[in-house]
Amino acid sequence: MQKLIIQGGVPLNGEVVISGAKNAALPLLCAALLTQDTLKITNVPMLQDINTMLALLRQMGTRVDATPPMVELCADSLIHLVAPYEMVKTMRAAILVLGPLLARAGEAEISLPGGCAIGMRPVDQHIKGLQAMGAEIAIRHGYIHAVAKKLHGARIVFDIVTVTGTENLMMAACIADGVTVLENSAREPEVVDLAECLIKMGAKIRGHGTDVITVEGVAALHGAEHAVMPDRIETGTYLAAVAAAGGNVTLTHARADTLDAVLDKLTEAGAAITRSTGTIGIAMNTRPKAVNLKTAPYPAFPTDMQAQFIALNAIASGTGIVTETIFENRFMHVQEMLRLGAKIDVEGNTAIVHGVERLTGATVMATDLRASACLVIAGLVAEGETIVDRIYHLDRGYEKIEQKLTGIGARIERI
Repeated sequence: MQKLIIQGGVPLNGEVVISGAKNAALPLLCAALLTQDTLKITNVPMLQDINTMLALLRQMGTRVDATPPMVELCADSLIHLVAPYEMVKTMRAAILVLGPLLARAGEAEISLPGGCAIGMRPVDQHIKGLQAMGAEIAIRHGYIHAVAKKLHGARIVFDIVTVTGTENLMMAACIADGVTVLENSAREPEVVDLAECLIKMGAKIRGHGTDVITVEGVAALHGAEHAVMPDRIETGTYLAAVAAAGGNVTLTHARADTLDAVLDKLTEAGAAITRSTGTIGIAMNTRPKAVNLKTAPYPAFPTDMQAQFIALNAIASGTGIVTETIFENRFMHVQEMLRLGAKIDVEGNTAIVHGVERLTGATVMATDLRASACLVIAGLVAEGETIVDRIYHLDRGYEKIEQKLTGIGARIERI
């Protein structure tokens, strides 16, 4: 099993090129199922989740030509309308084939999804919405069995804000009969990115980026070309690393407008942030100040940045209170942080992080994708050697992370 070995205590200086966003690329790949024409996606990050999704689309009959960072997909002949458990168990985003398959082919059989062990992420909102659009859905033997002769428009009010639920129903509505209105929709930039690609394919969508999205169904979608947006969580992770370790780094191919809540907290922690078109600069030459934060759906502070800020708060001056409102099991990295000398108390959905002057290296184990990033940041600031085990989680969401960190001065290697 692969591990990262990190020698901490080195400030970070230089430039990092940000990759395309995993959480935008995955639904964009699934959009290829909505048309017989070729969809060309550029700026695709080469990650384990992307490889899994491409394998899933291939076994459904999609022709895939991947020349990183470009992928061309043509689903002119769908031959296998099943997403099997073996391919879905590690990646919750596989549920995103449900809406497109049902809308285009009239049926789908999708294994209930897996993914990280950070808490319950039910798919009931997907099912409820598709049923409102005329689908007949049953769950048998761990699979969602869905049939619909033709989906029709409906008014759907999400009980909770769900990114993949919004994306799934938005895609399905594109070629359904009539008008679909999605209320309490997710406003995340990745949802907007998908909508913009669908519009290029001929969809009639308005309201994306707000909590009410209206989709007027069309007879068919056509091919298009679309570039995946920059990964805001990867961007935030490198910014948090520099804020913790110190230094001066410029992030290119980045979008500051998708990271307002994170940039505000970094400024509060004492970092000097500069923004320009396509770049974000960060300079940090003092010990960070502890910050309080509470996760919530976009545009509030993202749950996917909570763990990285716990690492930052761990060596900050003062005490930071971190409240997690999205996932109930998302403090599993805390136990590993304690092994590095952090002082953290967890009370329900709140972590109280008492900053210490220094962490000390140890062997730690990653439990999920963003916990992995937290432990890497902690290793970068800890005295001595830190070994991060089970980094396959990290490879699901960060492209060439050790090369990018080495490029800005980190002493890190994969074994």
